[in-house]
Amino acid sequence: MNTRLRCLLLDDELPGLAYLKALCEQIPYVEVVKAFNDPAKLLAEKDTLEFDLCVLDIEMPGHNGLDIASQLDGRPVIFITAYKEYAAEAFDLEAIDYIRKPIPRERLEKALGKAYQRLKDQNEEKNARKFIQLNTSKGKSLLYFDQILYITTADTDKRDKEVVLEQERLVLKNISFEKLLGMLPAAGFCQVNKKEIIALRIVQFYTHNEITTSLTDETGKKQTIALTDNFRNNFLSLVKK
Repeated sequence: MNTRLRCLLLDDELPGLAYLKALCEQIPYVEVVKAFNDPAKLLAEKDTLEFDLCVLDIEMPGHNGLDIASQLDGRPVIFITAYKEYAAEAFDLEAIDYIRKPIPRERLEKALGKAYQRLKDQNEEKNARKFIQLNTSKGKSLLYFDQILYITTADTDKRDKEVVLEQERLVLKNISFEKLLGMLPAAGFCQVNKKEIIALRIVQFYTHNEITTSLTDETGKKQTIALTDNFRNNFLSLVKK
């Protein structure tokens, strides 16, 4: 399995953050996407980063890690803290684990191992499924993965998404790209910019910043889609497998 556990790290104390990053980088299946020492910066960037897990401190000046975790769109978390009184609240948020500082390497590796196994199980479940059920403009619909070509932000309401299928178009009601990516097979679909997800099978050619697809417009011209910085590495890793 080629899946790596993509992590964000958050600790307001730079020595602690550097130590946490060094520990994570010693674990082969862990990829540190970005390390933050400012909670506000993490929240500002979270929607542009591809990550599976956040490892974060709880006690930070002006911020509480529990509140930060609740704003991560359901992504799992591992809490690290010098205090034990937050344990019950941490597990109320369905945290993967709760680790006391100073962080023992073996303890962190065990927690990350649990997160990795969960990610692996989820990916296997997604790949075994053939369809998802979602609320659409026509009511509840079964969307078969082999029929989905392209998903973009709806023109009428950015909370909705328009999905292009082999035979029709539908509006998916009030759903985020993060949630969609969590439901689609990871090997077959990829977000390529802030507003678009594509099925990899529609890719015909690509450059550093643009993808030419098999889709055509009203004039028969091939549709091109922007490939932006924050999504390029994930796209390239998928098409090169």
